Amino acid sequence: MNWSFQLYSARNFKPWSEVLGLLGRLGYTQVEGFGGVYDDPQAFRAEMDRNGLAMPSGHFSIDALEGDFDGVRRIADTFGMKLLICPFLPPDKRPSDAAGWKSFGERLAAVGDTAHEAGYRFAWHNHDFEFAPLPDGSTPQKHIVEAAPEMGLELDVAWVVRGGADPLQWIADYADRILAVHVKDIAPEGENRDEDGWADVGHGTVGWSTMLKELRLKTPAAVYAMEHDNPSDLERFARRSIEAVRDLDGAR
Repeated sequence: MNWSFQLYSARNFKPWSEVLGLLGRLGYTQVEGFGGVYDDPQAFRAEMDRNGLAMPSGHFSIDALEGDFDGVRRIADTFGMKLLICPFLPPDKRPSDAAGWKSFGERLAAVGDTAHEAGYRFAWHNHDFEFAPLPDGSTPQKHIVEAAPEMGLELDVAWVVRGGADPLQWIADYADRILAVHVKDIAPEGENRDEDGWADVGHGTVGWSTMLKELRLKTPAAVYAMEHDNPSDLERFARRSIEAVRDLDGAR
């Protein structure tokens, strides 16, 4: 299994050369990009190559995807990305009703059309806010996926849980659209407050043994990216997480 690592998790532990060296030594073979590593794609790619790392997927803002797709394409091609992912919508730009979220989903669908025409796959990455009920009882995530039926999903399982939804139900309902997964864990209530309540993968409350089995069995996901939004110790998180998923995967 080619385990990936979302580089956002390491943003506070630069220089990137040391981060990439650590990930290579621990056995990661892939990384997932985000805006913080796109300043000099050629130099970053050379450092990845030195450490045996590939970048099949990357995060790009909706502004970049809509306003500078040529720039996105240049970055993606330098890294060898085939999957482009829109990861977030800032709070001040989030709609407040169903019609607004449907409109946003249509914007994502248009980006997806552009991406597909250029030879890429395209996906939306969730947080928790998409599962908060709107005034009419519906949820933003439902409007997004229904307004963009050809769009893939990068399922961030832990954010689904924090949003109060059932990730296993989302896997069952949208299995064929899940192209990538964020493998992230949640600490028991009251623990790891200095890490915003997140945990190293396999050391928290998310049922990753069952989750991995369902994802492998039912979805075409090819990217499984380890992530922790605020680790206090990068080496500990990266090492314990890949050890845990290897053990879980071997026990299937």
